[in-house]
Amino acid sequence: MPRTPKRPCRHSGCPNLSDGPYCEQHQRLYAREIATQRGYDGRWRRTRASFLKKHPLCAGCLKDNRLTPATVVDHIVPHRGDERLFWDEANWQPLCKTCHDRKTGEGL
Repeated sequence: MPRTPKRPCRHSGCPNLSDGPYCEQHQRLYAREIATQRGYDGRWRRTRASFLKKHPLCAGCLKDNRLTPATVVDHIVPHRGDERLFWDEANWQPLCKTCHDRKTGEGL
């Protein structure tokens, strides 16, 4: 089967071609640790499930008077690897996927 042609690297100003979004030179700049390396392990999954049982409705939708089940525990202030902020329950809010994606996409 024929391979797809290489595309330009997405890194601004890079002339290299690549099979993926970034060339080998820039790939490491945009690599993200896997979820467990960022703290989202078994302990987090258990804690998340418990939090969603206590807070079953999306906080974003409730502001608009809509009742939507929450499926995501969002960190209000991004923790950026700060373990204290990661586990601070006062920094969590229950959101539906739509609200979480909107918040994350807006960079809020």
